[in-house]
Amino acid sequence: MKYTSFGKTGIRVSRLCLGMMSFGNQQAWHLEIEDAKPIVKKALDLGINFFDTADVYSAGRSEEITGELLSDYRDDVVIATKVFFPIEGFTAEASPNRSGLSRYHVFRAIKASLERLKMEYVDLYQIHRLDKSVSPEELMRTLNYLIESGSVLHIGASSMFTWQLAKLQWVADKLGLEPFSSMQNHYNLVYREEEREMIPFCIDQNMAIIPWSPLARGFLTGKYSRGIQPKSVRAKSDPFLEKRYFKDEDFEIVERVKQLSEEKEVSPAQIALAWLFTKSYVTAPVLGATKVEHVEQAVEALDISLSSGDISFLEEPYTPHPIIGHS
Repeated sequence: MKYTSFGKTGIRVSRLCLGMMSFGNQQAWHLEIEDAKPIVKKALDLGINFFDTADVYSAGRSEEITGELLSDYRDDVVIATKVFFPIEGFTAEASPNRSGLSRYHVFRAIKASLERLKMEYVDLYQIHRLDKSVSPEELMRTLNYLIESGSVLHIGASSMFTWQLAKLQWVADKLGLEPFSSMQNHYNLVYREEEREMIPFCIDQNMAIIPWSPLARGFLTGKYSRGIQPKSVRAKSDPFLEKRYFKDEDFEIVERVKQLSEEKEVSPAQIALAWLFTKSYVTAPVLGATKVEHVEQAVEALDISLSSGDISFLEEPYTPHPIIGHS
């Protein structure tokens, strides 16, 4: 395993982060704890020390599984979770304060997350999305209170416009508060809009970049074909898969990924991850896994060498996309 600095925090994390969204019991593709256990064990054995979950994943069950499977390794792992979305069973109409980033909700959400994780603190607490109803000053003070109280070591942000993140970082600096240490954004070979502003800003601010959906919800594994209705278990239960990808230009990129994977005798998923690893600004992609071999292959991708010609070959067909994933 290779390790890198997590922004300016001084923490060292593995170049791969295991995303725990696959673990739970809400969707057909979710894995309960007994099936999740060998995957997490393999990740630990291979040196992965960074694990990402959220309170909304499987209505909190993902956090419970994360806590149970990593409790014996707490001093050696970096745990991240998130707050914003309402947990299933609560609606904005019936439970108007059970979501968002109000101090009212955030204080209750971190308490509930820590109880599910069975931990005294989390290393990284991320706002899953931006709540425009909360002022930047209120939000940054609220999150910093969690740091001062010992519930959270560092704070991170997720998908938003760059000007919004810049404003929050400026407010933190103005008030003498800890800024966001990381950005978990939507970034992969078929969605590169973050290269325009967000990634340059994060580089300037020395923030960790931990992309979600590095394999485009499985699209970059090459298992879907142009003009054929997807029939995978994930596709049947994920309304975002076809909405976000499946354009002709996206398939052109996948076809190049598959061609290069055949030349190098590796899987398409490994090529897509190897491309991300060529980007020095990427700290650790957040990888979802439902099989042990997914973790093994992802770690192997760290050692796949892509030439500048390979990178250009993969990137050349890309065309601008609408902004996807900010809500």
